[in-house]
Amino acid sequence: MGAFPAHLENADTGRSLLDPFGRAITYLRVSVTDRCDFRCVYCMSEDMAFLPKRDLLTLEELDRICTAFVDRGVRKLRITGGEPLVRRDIMTLFGSLSRHLDSGALDELTVTTNGSQLGRHARELAACGVKRINVSMDTLDADKFRSITRWGDLTKVLQGLDAAQNAGLKIKINAVALKGVNEDEIVRLLEWAHGRGMDLTLIEVMPLGEIDGQRIDQFLPLSLVRARLAERYTLEDLADRTGGPARYVRVKETGGKLGFITPMTHNFCESCNRVRLTCTGQLFMCLGQEDAADLRGPVRASKSDELLERAIVDAIARKPKGHDFIIDRRHARPALSRHMSVTGG
Repeated sequence: MGAFPAHLENADTGRSLLDPFGRAITYLRVSVTDRCDFRCVYCMSEDMAFLPKRDLLTLEELDRICTAFVDRGVRKLRITGGEPLVRRDIMTLFGSLSRHLDSGALDELTVTTNGSQLGRHARELAACGVKRINVSMDTLDADKFRSITRWGDLTKVLQGLDAAQNAGLKIKINAVALKGVNEDEIVRLLEWAHGRGMDLTLIEVMPLGEIDGQRIDQFLPLSLVRARLAERYTLEDLADRTGGPARYVRVKETGGKLGFITPMTHNFCESCNRVRLTCTGQLFMCLGQEDAADLRGPVRASKSDELLERAIVDAIARKPKGHDFIIDRRHARPALSRHMSVTGG
């Protein structure tokens, strides 16, 4: 397979993945489909063109790549989309990957979903070792929910949340803060989520992909949101760090945890421990950069994992220090042309 880069040879295990800045890569986010049963206004255009099936990794190929990362020290896998639970036979992938939980090689297998399919899959997810999930949900107003998602049914999502909690899954609600859309509802979302024993994370709009409308009209800085919340609640900073973008506080009055993901107003890259695999086998070392490595080619070129492992090691060796997100106010262009649904949420 050839010599490893020096920073990998010097790692404790000899097989850990360290990027050029000494950050250990222990978290892989995996998009299993670019398709979704919603068309959220900040994520997709209404008339999306989706990838042909032949371009997608098979479930077996997804398992093989995930396993190669686990063998290299990845401790957390998050399955994303699009909407991951709309992919046919997706539960067979969860079932297969659960063997890494059983062996102790993997700490966590989890999923980000819009909640629409939880009524069908919650119990099976729990049976596969999934302990917690993230559910994307921006409003508790049924009409507004339909407007934001275009096709979504709030009642179905709420029923899915019930099913997930009944199955014993811990839930974190992810809400994108949208200026003039749900900014007056953040208090309600917080108290509703915490009242049900769920965490809440607020997210700034990210400039990914062409959409119908302009993100400059949607962008609401979370520094402003936090200042408003601090007038009403006691926000106690928490030391929780997952290597990810969220910064957490405890809301004293509710007892719940609140996260802020601020790609626009605060660069959160200094402790990044993650990479992202698309459903076509492209490995993005940074969500906010265009550079990607092809892993589908090596997987399909050989039944051996030698080519795949070489491609992974080479890719991590060029992981950048941080992203270049910016909302282009002059031309209303996204920072990157690809949609979040392609890269994986």
